Formats: sequence, C-alpha cells, structure tokens
Amino acid sequence: MLKWALIFFVVSLVAGFFGFTGIAAGSARIAKWLFFIAVAIFVLFLVMALLAGEVVF
Repeated sequence: MLKWALIFFVVSLVAGFFGFTGIAAGSARIAKWLFFIAVAIFVLFLVMALLAGEVVF
C-alpha cells in the first residue's frame, strides 16, 4: 500500500512540474488517502500482535 502511495506521490510531483494541476491534486489526494490507510492498518496489526501475546488465566 505504501508503494502505491509513493507512486501516486511521484505522479503528483511530475504532473505538477509540467503544469497539470488537476491531475497533480487528484493524485496527491489519492496518495494521502493510501498513506493514512496504510498507517491505520499498521496500527491495527500492531495492536493485534501485542494483544495476541497476552495469556489470560
């Protein structure tokens, strides 16, 4: 997921450099959403991993 966020970020930079502001804004928005989704999934799996190690008697 972070790979796709980085790809959309690079597309946004290149489009902005060449003056395609609409495409740059759209791809930047997609990159931002993908980044935050990846961070949320990471935090979810981190919490699940920490809770899986506990043994309840």
